[in-house]
Amino acid sequence: MTALVIAEHDNSGLKAATLNTITAALACDPQVHVLVAGNGCAQAAQAAAAVAGVAGVLCADAPHLGDGLAENLAAQALALVRAGGYTHVLVPASAYGKNLAPRLAALLDVMQVSDVIHVLSPDTFDRPIYAGNAIATVQSSDAVKVITVRTTGFDPAAAEGGHAEVQALQPEPDTGLSALVGREQTKSERPELGAAKIIVSGGRGLGSKENFDAVLTPLADKLGAALGASRAAVDAGYAPNDWQVGQTGKIVAPQLYVAVGISGAIQHLAGMKDSKVIVAINKDEEAPIFGVADYGLVADLFTAVPDMVRDL
Repeated sequence: MTALVIAEHDNSGLKAATLNTITAALACDPQVHVLVAGNGCAQAAQAAAAVAGVAGVLCADAPHLGDGLAENLAAQALALVRAGGYTHVLVPASAYGKNLAPRLAALLDVMQVSDVIHVLSPDTFDRPIYAGNAIATVQSSDAVKVITVRTTGFDPAAAEGGHAEVQALQPEPDTGLSALVGREQTKSERPELGAAKIIVSGGRGLGSKENFDAVLTPLADKLGAALGASRAAVDAGYAPNDWQVGQTGKIVAPQLYVAVGISGAIQHLAGMKDSKVIVAINKDEEAPIFGVADYGLVADLFTAVPDMVRDL
């Protein structure tokens, strides 16, 4: 029995979500291999080899794998699973993993186990349902378990301390099913939302994009935080789509989550209620956000937040 983690990376290093996924894989099986598929990805493969607990790294390096297209990645993983006798294949439950895992599960003709937060045994897993209001225990009898891992449910594996061997793979040919037309990347000096230790998030209570920027940016700057937003704030145009936290946005679990002007709809709570410390600021004392908050301030955010910034 061996578990295979398909690494999410940028060809030069591993994404943080891969470390959490390796921890989940170790709970499934003590023997864990990591597949690094990309173009010029030797550095990412070496980073995977250094992760504590990794027994082996398989590196597939080819131009058609460089853009991370799910069709080509699934073909590469399929060939490896069929040849290597893997019992578990795990990917982060990120956009990357959610794009790849269903294709691989379909090609293997097995059930996908999605959004795993606990590994109870090699074939039994917990996953949230009903926007996180209930936990389902799922048992799979498939020979190969294809799993997406909700990274907030697992601590990251240590990035140093491993000494795995890197083995070069023969890349599978380009499937020709898709091609990257273009990519627009947003560059920011702030931490990436999904990996940030502190997040300042705003909701509809801010009233406008101008207020969102004027009130939250100084606080985020003081705390060195990433900026997030509720779905209502994103839909209203206060913040870009990639800042959305919630069931249909990003699932986060920072050390500190500051919710400003967010009522706390189930959709939003599903994405942030695993945060270590939650601070809520809202003038409505009946707002559902206070039900999950560790610290709540019933106050006008336009007064309370500038006061916080001044006192920090």
